[in-house]
Amino acid sequence: MNWLEVSLTVDGELAESVADVLARFAPNGVMTEQGVKFNNDEDEGTATGPITVRAYLEVNNQLEEIRQKLEESLFYLGMIQPVPTPTYKQIADQNWMEAWKQHYKPILIGERLLILPAWLQNPEPNRIPIKIDPGMAFGTGTHPTTQLCLELMELSTANHPLSTVIDVGCGSGILSIAALKLGANKVLGVDIDIESVKNSRENADVNEIGNELILGQGSVTEVLNGQFEFKSAPLVVANILAPVLIRLFDLGLADLIEPNGEIILSGILSHQAESVIEAGQAKGLVKGEIRQINDWVAISMKK
Repeated sequence: MNWLEVSLTVDGELAESVADVLARFAPNGVMTEQGVKFNNDEDEGTATGPITVRAYLEVNNQLEEIRQKLEESLFYLGMIQPVPTPTYKQIADQNWMEAWKQHYKPILIGERLLILPAWLQNPEPNRIPIKIDPGMAFGTGTHPTTQLCLELMELSTANHPLSTVIDVGCGSGILSIAALKLGANKVLGVDIDIESVKNSRENADVNEIGNELILGQGSVTEVLNGQFEFKSAPLVVANILAPVLIRLFDLGLADLIEPNGEIILSGILSHQAESVIEAGQAKGLVKGEIRQINDWVAISMKK
């Protein structure tokens, strides 16, 4: 099936009216697209600038009639306030998910790990596969922050497998799953986003991991309050944004680490690293291994 894309770029005040007009003729709905600015390091993105409104019309023997009616409706809207001329583009239909999957390949991490798209066979039987279904929660293994964290986890567990691990901000569950496959007996993964908790369980199922992975909604405060099976561990991992890590130290992040234990911190831009280290040192932690890929840094600190 082929589609005709109709798009108009308008200001925020006009966008809703244009979307209402297009929705009358596009049974699959209307899409809006707008620029994003970031006000600070924690900002997830604030919409800014003009809005492009798009709709898709099925190419069939009624297309010309529908297109004419659509343009008439835009003309009448333009009598109230000026409306730009719509832009049209032919779009060929395809299975976008399958096409995208063709470009997602296994990723080698460190000496022993392999991030494996869930639909592929393991091409490296000597490595430990972590199966992930990408495109859900944060943490598919393609980002340097995840890769750096996994490298330091592999290093940490190389000589002494751990009894328990706490994963703060578990996202897709990739670090929690890796910890278990690297020898941990039990892992607690928490995230403030319930959808991330659900995704972590789905990915755990793909990796045939059961009750040894404890998952729940929450963060440092909930763990310290005893809402889960254990409140501390010899290894804690937190792949979050640097300003959030610093704030979590004030909420007791270092208290999750058992005596002589270790925390692996990632999600840190290189210019933020010193601030994160200082926040950890203020809680009695000692700087350990630091690894970097491009502008991203991961830091190990010992208690």
